[in-house]
Amino acid sequence: MAAPESDSKFISSLDPYHVSEEFGFILPDPLDKLPAYYQPWMDIALRFPELIDSHDLRSHVNKMPLLSSRFLKNHHELRLAHLVLCIMTAGYIWQEGEDDPVEMLPCNLAIPFWEVSQCLGLPPIVTYTDGVLTNWRKKNPEGPLTIENLEQLFKFPGGDSARGFFTVSLLVELVAAPALQNIPTVINGVRSGDTEAVIRGLEVISQSIQDMTDRLNLMHAHVEPSVFYGTLRVVLSGWRDNPCMPNGLIYEGVQTEPMYYSGGNAAESSLLHCFDELLGVKHEGHGGAFLTRMRSYMLPPHRKLIEDISLQPSLKTFVQQQANEELNQAFTQCVTKLLTFRNQHINIASRFVIIPASRAKRTPAHNKGQLISKTPVQSKELGTGGSNFMTFLKTVRNETKQTALPITSEKMN
Repeated sequence: MAAPESDSKFISSLDPYHVSEEFGFILPDPLDKLPAYYQPWMDIALRFPELIDSHDLRSHVNKMPLLSSRFLKNHHELRLAHLVLCIMTAGYIWQEGEDDPVEMLPCNLAIPFWEVSQCLGLPPIVTYTDGVLTNWRKKNPEGPLTIENLEQLFKFPGGDSARGFFTVSLLVELVAAPALQNIPTVINGVRSGDTEAVIRGLEVISQSIQDMTDRLNLMHAHVEPSVFYGTLRVVLSGWRDNPCMPNGLIYEGVQTEPMYYSGGNAAESSLLHCFDELLGVKHEGHGGAFLTRMRSYMLPPHRKLIEDISLQPSLKTFVQQQANEELNQAFTQCVTKLLTFRNQHINIASRFVIIPASRAKRTPAHNKGQLISKTPVQSKELGTGGSNFMTFLKTVRNETKQTALPITSEKMN
């Protein structure tokens, strides 16, 4: 099983992929200010919830000067600019909720948003990279990375529930950092035939996935389902596969034809893509195509890591070829933990979207003050990414289950 010595090493560090040892895919030390030239952007983004509530965000954007992106000098400034511009875009489109989205983004917002997006390799829409990986800071800079000491640089509509949603998602990413750091350990162990190294790496990854599930469970305590469904879900929605915006969005000054982009969603997180490629989880059909498309909503270095993991020798094959019960157990434990995480995600999706959607259909009058349509339609059971996501999540879960080794399949049922 050992590869030739010259080819035996995958990588020793994830730094080239912009993956931090402490923070994983999260942007360390994000900026909270842009150069003074961009203050008109900051002034609007910092008032996002307030301007949505007063229905004044569009009028503020319409008065905003067209600013050039050429004064953004580094990656951190570009990340902050993308966050600020995507916030304004989401507010501009969905200010009046699902009943009255606009179909053209004005050039003073569309052109710089397009330019910044091109520089970063991200689409011009709110992404998971913006809402979770970039939009954070500690309340007390000297304090711990806990839910009590974390907040967003820019608040989203939805009050404490919006803060809880993004902060819990951030914590899920944080506790995955040890797993990411051990992916090279596992791959290099497979390449060199070092069974003990593979076992050690898989044990760390398994614990991290368990920690991710524990943090994900905090959604129940920190997010009110009706607020997520009625407000935050709408703001995070996109203009692809969305019946509220069947004609997509025209980015004025960029091109005359409409563009179609999915809204921010968890499938844009690079974490599970990495685990799937490492463990050999295969996603087929529409779900597999959707997951592949979501990789274009990630930063290019993160996307490259997923692709590079996929090109490595098969971990599952390596495990099957070894007569090592401890290795079998370590691999099975990882698959089991990943399955548990995905089952929990399904439970949250049901509580935060399917159940509120059903209630909204029965009692639309209770939607006052929220952004959902006054005439609920089937689209309300779609995820922010535009997918029929309960079917998608269950398919992904079942495909994870199929990855179990034959000798352990009975235990996985």
